[in-house]
Amino acid sequence: MALRLVQVNIKARDDSALGRFWADAFGWGVSSEGPGVTNLEPPGVAWPDPDGFYVDLVTVPDPETVKYRVHLDLATTSAAHQAEWVARLKGLGATPADVGQGDVPWTVLADPEGNVFCVLEPREIYRDTGPIAAVVVDCADPRALARFWDEAMDWTLHEVSDDHALLRSAKGVGPYLKFVRTPGVTVWNRVHLDLLPYHRDDQAAEVARLQTLGATPADVGQGDVPWVVLADPEGNEFCVLGAA
Repeated sequence: MALRLVQVNIKARDDSALGRFWADAFGWGVSSEGPGVTNLEPPGVAWPDPDGFYVDLVTVPDPETVKYRVHLDLATTSAAHQAEWVARLKGLGATPADVGQGDVPWTVLADPEGNVFCVLEPREIYRDTGPIAAVVVDCADPRALARFWDEAMDWTLHEVSDDHALLRSAKGVGPYLKFVRTPGVTVWNRVHLDLLPYHRDDQAAEVARLQTLGATPADVGQGDVPWVVLADPEGNEFCVLGAA
């Protein structure tokens, strides 16, 4: 049994408009599986390509405005690339954001709906990730959360300390999943992770396995849907999809 992290899911006031921003930012393709949902796909891959990593934007009635626990870090290849990308993102509608970062080499921006993200300075570890360097999760205990996620899915644990932990696809493709120790984390997330079983019939067994690892059922108003909503040991919601 195994699960793979296939996409981040972002709650939106207007999935189409926010999807256009991120598609233009990444240079990705846009599709839709139905009203209120915008799917972003990297060039050259189509769902559910096992080497692909995707972004879904879903319109919800009230996505709220609070401090979020999950954000995206974007990768750059040079100082010039970082400056160029920041300028282009601002041209697309991003705005500077102050989250108390102080004097740091990365640039903090907010997308048109206020979701904060970082455009990183060049880092060797992220040289081959594509535009998304990492999905970053603020947490109280990176070691404990890394243990859960390391067992939950078939990604490889690369680094772990009291301050942070890093996981990545065992195939060495796509972004990292990064847990960062952060004081005063909140529970509400506009961004969550979607996991996919390798076989459709594995969904129920995988959900049961995750619960033995410490996941708990979560009700976010999803109603009768083909995916299962759970929360990890620190309360971060995620979904176990049915395999395509």
